[in-house]
Amino acid sequence: KILTTATFSSIILNRKYSAVKWRALLILSIGVLLFSEPLWNSDEAKLPTNENKMNVILGTAAVLTEVILSGFASIYFEKVIKTDVEQLNIWERNFQLALASFPVYLTFIAAYRGEEEGYFGGWSWVTFWLAFLGAAGGLLVALSIKYGDAILKTLATTGAIVLSALLDHAWLGGPLTAVMSLAGCIVVLAIFDYTFDPTPQTFNVAEILAKSSGSSEDIESLSCHEDIDMGKKS
Repeated sequence: KILTTATFSSIILNRKYSAVKWRALLILSIGVLLFSEPLWNSDEAKLPTNENKMNVILGTAAVLTEVILSGFASIYFEKVIKTDVEQLNIWERNFQLALASFPVYLTFIAAYRGEEEGYFGGWSWVTFWLAFLGAAGGLLVALSIKYGDAILKTLATTGAIVLSALLDHAWLGGPLTAVMSLAGCIVVLAIFDYTFDPTPQTFNVAEILAKSSGSSEDIESLSCHEDIDMGKKS
């Protein structure tokens, strides 16, 4: 998803990333892959296909489709909230997007009838708090895209994966191998490499106007390829 998000950002938002940033994103992807070593290097994953009942081709195709659609959705959402013609705020836009999921969830709830536990079976105060934190996390993601961008949100998510694994190891006795430790260092260095890129920044004029005035007419009147290289102008 890291690379697909950056690719769609270049295509849809006409952003230009330096070679340093592309290198950092590639290293970051490799670091995350290595960090998940306990998953793809487990005994179950090494079993023959006919024994572990896995379809490698179908599974790979499903994962690739998911990361492509997820990267596209992140960038399209960023485009909508930053160049919004209707001028909806972040709360209204989130409610609008969540509204479409209500019929889907209600259909599944009605179809399965809560299964063995029944409606709200197994829920406790801890469960409700976790659901609340999940909803609050979704709003924070939207705010990070609104005032940052989808790439920074992806970097934060990657850092959260490493932090979650460390807490899982400290509190729940989860795995923390030498490969994971090395991969965690790679992830942190890649994030710093991306953040402190010394390459002069290139700003898109339309995006600057969108952030300052939000006028869609001004944005449409400008070419998407009109960029200001701050390094040269200075």
